[in-house]
Amino acid sequence: MALVSPKNKFLIWGGNGWVAGHLKMILEKQGKDVVTTTVRMEDREAVLKTLDELKPTHVLNAAGCTGRPNVDWCEDNKEATIRSNVIGSLNLTDCCYLKGIHCTVFATGCIYEYDEKHEIGGEGFREEEEANFAGSFYSATKSKVEEVELSCANERVWIMKTYPNVLILRLRMPVSDDLHARNFVTKISQYDRVVDIPNSNTILTDLLPASIILAENSELGVYNFTNPGAISHNEVLSLFKKYVRPDFEWKNFTIEEQSKVIKAGRSNCMLDTSKLVNKLKEYGYTIPEIHDAYEQCFIRMAQGRAT
Repeated sequence: MALVSPKNKFLIWGGNGWVAGHLKMILEKQGKDVVTTTVRMEDREAVLKTLDELKPTHVLNAAGCTGRPNVDWCEDNKEATIRSNVIGSLNLTDCCYLKGIHCTVFATGCIYEYDEKHEIGGEGFREEEEANFAGSFYSATKSKVEEVELSCANERVWIMKTYPNVLILRLRMPVSDDLHARNFVTKISQYDRVVDIPNSNTILTDLLPASIILAENSELGVYNFTNPGAISHNEVLSLFKKYVRPDFEWKNFTIEEQSKVIKAGRSNCMLDTSKLVNKLKEYGYTIPEIHDAYEQCFIRMAQGRAT
């Protein structure tokens, strides 16, 4: 484990993005040296030139295709999705390796779905378990850039994890303290109907400072990057109604009904966060359970709207 250096310099890839903006703000408040870039990850010459010019010690990769307004976009733009989420992500990782730079990849945990071993209310998916959800092209690209099956040797090879400079953090349904368009709560609050299934969520206020701690200390490997536990859409919206919008109302529908109005399936799962929680304990950092985290998030949101 490397000691934190006062000379660390952070370069955030995807500089105009939502998560990137939060990372930049946190790092600046901490007094850290931080710069951003919007250079395309798949442009190898431009990536290498950027790394040479800016000379970061740490790259935070918050770039990639998630689709606008949602992942259905990826179904009709598969080439662009591959170019960013697969080719680009691997290229940036490889370039950082060649330059001796620690690279943190903000990935997704939307690569699993509840099954017989992982039932609702049961155990969550651990980091080493193979992805079992490819109901959307987005999720398929994000899962396969992490691992690939070599049929000739009947062996699973973790592409990203092969690199000795990479930290992979799997976010799910990220939530901010405001009603930004990319906020998971903003999205479901605008739907006519929602499916009420428990899921792991990432409250950015709780998790992004943890990502900086892990990166600064050169931690490696894959971490499920969500608050502990799972929370249903109805529970989220009930808390939203209680603290933020008292007149808010919503309706439910089934997964079968949902499938008729979306192009791609949606991942529903709970991730096991034991590895993350235990690692962060080493640095004296605690992540609140998801119900408590949402309550505090909406309290902050309500206070922000009142000022």
